Amino acid sequence: MFRSFFLSKEWAVWAWGGMAIIFGGTWYQVQLDVRINEWFGGFYDVVQKALGEPGSVTMPEFYGFLLTFGKIAGIYIVVAVFLGFFTKHWTFRWRHAMNDFYTSHWDSLRHIEGASQRVQEDTRRFANIMESLGSRLLDSLMTLVAFLPILWGLSKQVTEIPIFGEVQHALVYVAIIFALFGTAVLAVVGIKLPGLEFNNQKVEAAYRKELVYGEDHEDRATPPTVKELFLNVRRNYFRLFFHYMYFDVAKWSYLQFGVLVPYMALAPTIVSGAITLGVMQQIVRAFGRVESSFQFLVHSWTIIVELMSVYKRLRAFEATIYDEPDPDRWEVADDTVK
Repeated sequence: MFRSFFLSKEWAVWAWGGMAIIFGGTWYQVQLDVRINEWFGGFYDVVQKALGEPGSVTMPEFYGFLLTFGKIAGIYIVVAVFLGFFTKHWTFRWRHAMNDFYTSHWDSLRHIEGASQRVQEDTRRFANIMESLGSRLLDSLMTLVAFLPILWGLSKQVTEIPIFGEVQHALVYVAIIFALFGTAVLAVVGIKLPGLEFNNQKVEAAYRKELVYGEDHEDRATPPTVKELFLNVRRNYFRLFFHYMYFDVAKWSYLQFGVLVPYMALAPTIVSGAITLGVMQQIVRAFGRVESSFQFLVHSWTIIVELMSVYKRLRAFEATIYDEPDPDRWEVADDTVK
């Protein structure tokens, strides 16, 4: 999965050069986001001034702020579109490298249950998931590096938070604690999901294999056999739906409550009028960026579960190539899945 792309001379330029471009583009996007956050502070201060003192802000000044945002947003759009386009090509090259590697060992892999699906489907899913997850992680880390010092500085103006009273740089601690709490809760709640996703791939592959045999052999894919195999698929999906249901309850409850957290922490400061509307907006946006960065696992748990399933399937695949024992490997012997 990794050596075929990152340790290959053929793909070295794409693998490492592409990563450098993605890294640089993501960093530049984060810097633009920082500039937008600063713009919000100045803009809302102007709005507060205009509403509080009619005539104190001229139309050119107001439109000047909007034009500044337009320039920053325009650059952001260009960078985002280019980065998305390039990343898609980079991801396909990774899939290409895996495809070439697995097909070069096809003679030793063709007997494995679902071998064709693993080469065609799982390599595509793995590359796409790694691209999506990697981009999120990179963005989270860079956002954290950029916005944590900003939130740390802005927190100096917040001298008191509910329950705990006066705490220096309180908002940074609130963001960290709330994110870690959510990550721990969802990790516990979703502990069964990876195994169920992996089992789902097993029963789907067994069902699909029987249908494929039925295309060429009249004695295969008979109604009783197909019905039994599909009942296995149905049973596993229903279990998966049930476990995802209470996981989603926990996830969405946590995320929706999180919208109120910065305002709750700022309540004493807002009520006392210690900050302006612009500063409040800067704090709330910076808090959101820092909190979201710490919540990487919260936002990505579902896709991580899918990645674990695909990884286990491909890892069992590679175990055959390297003649390694793998407890999750299941092969075809006498036309029976075991």
